[in-house]
Amino acid sequence: MSANRSSRNGHSGDGLGSQQSGALSRGGLEKHSHEKISNGDGKIDHSHDPDPETMELYARARAQEREIQTLREQIAAAYVNEMKLLSEKYALEKKFADIRLAIDEKQNEATAYASSELARRKGDLEQNLKLAHELKETEDERYMFVSSMLGLLSSYDIWPPVFNATAISTYIKRLHDQLRWKLRTSEDKISEAENAGGINIGNASDVKDNNWSGMPTRQVPQKSMGISGQDTYKDGNALELTNNLSKYMHYKPTSLAMSQQLGTDTYAGEFEFDTHRSSESSDRKLMEAILSRTPNNDDSVASSASQGGPGIDGFQIVGEATPGNQLLGCGYPVRGTSLCMFQWVRHLPDGTTQYIEGATNPEYIVTADDVDKLIAVECIPMDEQGRQGDIVRLFANDQNKIKCDPEMQMEIDTYLSSGQAMFKIVIMLLDSSENWQSATLFLGRSAYEIKTIETGAILIAEKFSNQSSIKVPSGLSTQFVLTCSDGSTYPINTYDVRRRDTLVVTMRMFQSKSLEDKRKARA
Repeated sequence: MSANRSSRNGHSGDGLGSQQSGALSRGGLEKHSHEKISNGDGKIDHSHDPDPETMELYARARAQEREIQTLREQIAAAYVNEMKLLSEKYALEKKFADIRLAIDEKQNEATAYASSELARRKGDLEQNLKLAHELKETEDERYMFVSSMLGLLSSYDIWPPVFNATAISTYIKRLHDQLRWKLRTSEDKISEAENAGGINIGNASDVKDNNWSGMPTRQVPQKSMGISGQDTYKDGNALELTNNLSKYMHYKPTSLAMSQQLGTDTYAGEFEFDTHRSSESSDRKLMEAILSRTPNNDDSVASSASQGGPGIDGFQIVGEATPGNQLLGCGYPVRGTSLCMFQWVRHLPDGTTQYIEGATNPEYIVTADDVDKLIAVECIPMDEQGRQGDIVRLFANDQNKIKCDPEMQMEIDTYLSSGQAMFKIVIMLLDSSENWQSATLFLGRSAYEIKTIETGAILIAEKFSNQSSIKVPSGLSTQFVLTCSDGSTYPINTYDVRRRDTLVVTMRMFQSKSLEDKRKARA
């Protein structure tokens, strides 16, 4: 019973109890084994065999020893695995630390790159502003140079077919060669006459004058080029280049006999401006008339203002200044005014002025581009001698910003309040005037899209951005050009001027609000 109790303690306790019970069992078994051997003959005495209980204890002890050995081997293997896992853990921690360090370095590099990129872009913007300023100065210098060269050529009745650098330089060189040849010829004739002794100094002067007949002996005044000293605007902006001068000119034919019959420089009726653009040949003749009217003596170079030069009395703008309506600049010509140069100007909210492209007629159709801006017409009166009077400038709408009429404004406000709008349009997809396709333009708070009516296919779908824009042509047109953010352009037709202006103003309002919301979200 004590042996059984010891065996149970070995299983329930630690390894020490098992070892003790095993030792006792082995001792008892060895004792019984010695007793079984005979006194010398080596035969086993079966009369002294151990009892079954002892054998059972011995077997249990052997099994426990094997179990202990197995557990020891498992403990050793687990220890080895633990060491291996610890090594892997340390290696992973080291790799993680290296990765964190690399991430920090990359973030620092990205921050430094972003800072350098911002600095570079700022430098590019400053460089662009500087180049734009230099370009403006260069354009002004070019204008003065071209004007002076054209004035010089016109004083010698030389008219380049085109006003570019090549033509002007070629004709200047020809003029230089001709003058040099005439000078040499005159000097040779004077020398021959003096050597012959047949003429005196006075005659020599006559010969010199005869050889220089028809050639001016002084610099041509600026007014001979069709440019008055008072042509500059109050804001410092000058007229466009001389090569664009012809498109601003409109004829008012004047009969000399009628002027003599009336006995005055003032016409009885109101000045009727030509409403049609003159042909190229007419513009050519007008340029020649302006540039060829060069005074022959200094007494006739007095300013037109001091002599009561060309002018317009009662200049006014007739018409309602709302999108889709026509304005007309008109007045009474005085002091021999025979033609006028017109230019409609748009005054932007930032204080700058913008010449309206193509708006060089007395009539002007107000478009969506003029909404919330000031527009004015500038007129330069001229007489048959090419003299220019003071520039006449008059603002439309009593110098108030152009607004939509109440009906159009109410429709636009309805679209803005609902946050959506839909317009039926016709869009040209290819560079062909015959490939027009009916479509629907959908406007939303942040995006717009154009779908075809026949198939419902989406032609354009994008969000509003600074790159998307709308260009409205001047004149009585129902079309406009849509420029997407990727730079692609699409001519669009609405077949109605008011509908076109309503669409353009609405789309620009949606775009402005969308961009403003984006700026607020970023802030």
